[in-house]
Amino acid sequence: MGDRVLTLPNLISFVRLAGVPLFLYLFLVARADVVAIVVLAIGGTSDWVDGWIARRLQQVSRLGELLDPLADRLYILATLLAFTAREVVPWQFTAALLARELLLLVSLGVLRRYGYGPPPVHYMGKTATFLLLAAFPLLLLADAAAGGVSTAAGAIGWGLAWWGLVLYWVAGAMYVVQASRLVRARRAGAAA
Repeated sequence: MGDRVLTLPNLISFVRLAGVPLFLYLFLVARADVVAIVVLAIGGTSDWVDGWIARRLQQVSRLGELLDPLADRLYILATLLAFTAREVVPWQFTAALLARELLLLVSLGVLRRYGYGPPPVHYMGKTATFLLLAAFPLLLLADAAAGGVSTAAGAIGWGLAWWGLVLYWVAGAMYVVQASRLVRARRAGAAA
């Protein structure tokens, strides 16, 4: 793994990060829902692009490993908070996702105390993130559209959102188990 900063995958991640405040402005201030849907869809569907290019061009970097999940989390959190503010999603759904983030934040704090960094991203977490990022533009479309388009987008969007929520928690549990194993191993090593 390299320590290069100026790579194409990192540039894509920075552009994705810049899309977060742009989405928030379009959705909450300008109320330009159609453009906000496009920004959100591009930010969500480009999630896999930076990692694929990094592996393909052999430009995997530590910065990229940190930027990609950061962009994912910021998109999810910003979208959830904005959607909750405009009542696109109920606060209970947002609370369930934020509770999982809080659990991981606590786990990360414990890992850091024992000298570990964040655990590597797991395929279950990537799948959950993909489902959530695919669901959000559909939920926004369901809220902004009318008739059959609204019904279809809502059904598909909520199906993806609920599966994403479940897998998000499954991935969170996997990270907690992984963290607890590392801490137990470190304690056992210190006691020996």
